[in-house]
Amino acid sequence: MNVLVINAGSSSLKYQLLNPDTQEILAKGLCERIGIDGKFTYKPTGKTAVKAADVAMPTHSEAIQTVLNALVDKENGVIASMKEIDAVGHRVVHGGEKFAKSVRITDEVMATIEECNPLAPLHNPANIIGIRACQQLMPGTPMVAVFDTAFHQTMPPVAYTYALPYEYYEQDKVRRYGFHGTSHKYVSQRAAAMLGKPIEELKLISCHLGNGSSITAIDGGKSVDTSMGFTPLAGLPMGTRAGDLDAGILQYLMNKHGMNIDEMLNVLNKKSGVEGISAISSDFRDLENAEAEGNQRAELALRVFDYSVKKYIGAYAAAMGGVDAVIFTAGVGENGPETRESACAGLEFLGIKIDPEKDKVRGKEMDVSADDAKVRVLVIPTNEELMIAMDTAAIVKG
Repeated sequence: MNVLVINAGSSSLKYQLLNPDTQEILAKGLCERIGIDGKFTYKPTGKTAVKAADVAMPTHSEAIQTVLNALVDKENGVIASMKEIDAVGHRVVHGGEKFAKSVRITDEVMATIEECNPLAPLHNPANIIGIRACQQLMPGTPMVAVFDTAFHQTMPPVAYTYALPYEYYEQDKVRRYGFHGTSHKYVSQRAAAMLGKPIEELKLISCHLGNGSSITAIDGGKSVDTSMGFTPLAGLPMGTRAGDLDAGILQYLMNKHGMNIDEMLNVLNKKSGVEGISAISSDFRDLENAEAEGNQRAELALRVFDYSVKKYIGAYAAAMGGVDAVIFTAGVGENGPETRESACAGLEFLGIKIDPEKDKVRGKEMDVSADDAKVRVLVIPTNEELMIAMDTAAIVKG
């Protein structure tokens, strides 16, 4: 079975054609600058990669048509015809409280996704555009929506309720939703396989660390708490996002510097995090290089990040009454031995202990914990596209 995975943004579109049964990737790539001038990247497996090319993409329809044309191209295509695409899996950022799992897309589902637009105004409308473009170009092909928020719908009220007047939850649905759910779900399943135990018997802490970062407590395969909140701005300090802070800071800075709320949110989302502290970069590799050269602000930014990760690990171990394994995933989690070591340092009292030699691994599945550690520390590269394809296949088949 071949599943086309689509991740549509406002002016970009990531895609991947893969077989979820064999986990084989047939082709992948990216459409960029949709609505501007259009750039197309196509990488077929086992063939000479077609480099980025300028292709007119006034709308997402032209972008997806370009993808489909490449997939069936006589010279560089990977399938003979469109009939070989059995289903399409769409990443949708926000499903609100409406969706606790992936669902087959119907008119009713589309209407409900649109109702969630106010909760993710930058993402959901773009996701919807991608879905409609596929429906137009691929009528009759089953399509499935896979939500970033769905995995976290198992959180209990004690974890998702904010201490605000309760009518804001009842009327406006203000609560903790959490994100990166597809990634957390995938790595938790891989962790269970690596440990050789049923996921229902495990307490896991999944650290998805990258330019966007979140940590999730997973008890028995279910999310019971997560660091991101009503929006992806909450939790850890990230590449450019502030993470958790005292809301009174907003009023103070807005009054002092004459900012409106949109300007303030721009600071919190795009000028804060490790870039804000360091004044160097949001890229952790740049900060590590600067730290090696003696830059104290770069060092501070990295230590603030590591310290925040450590606090969440400790908090979630307490919330679950223990932990069997800590998972590190995503760009920094998979490729940052220094971050993993720093975040776990001092947690030996919980049974968490890293082997420095094993921890030199980058981007590869591995248990990097010390032989005598009671809690395993696992590096697991995430694969959200595969998780989307697997969910899509299961729904279409079942």
